[in-house]
Amino acid sequence: METKQNNLEIELPDEVAQGTYSNLAIIAHSSSEFVVDFVRMMPGIPKAKVKSRIILTPEHAKRLMMALIDNIKKYESQNGEIKLQGIGFNPPIIGPIGEA
Repeated sequence: METKQNNLEIELPDEVAQGTYSNLAIIAHSSSEFVVDFVRMMPGIPKAKVKSRIILTPEHAKRLMMALIDNIKKYESQNGEIKLQGIGFNPPIIGPIGEA
């Protein structure tokens, strides 16, 4: 499957097109990069593996955030507000990571 946008050809290989399910994202950053680890946690199992790691520049991390905000607004306008379970948001505490 190929998508053309502004003369940029983007190829989506079959093995990537299947996607990888994740129900937890852990985000860390340094002065030069953001690292997003996507994890799949299973109920009753205390150990989980990182299924995918994406490394972004700070500028691209902000662009991703803006794109997610835009898409969530569009989704909610069509499907209603996404309700978050629990009280507040407590991100995991993670120490600094090395710079590339």
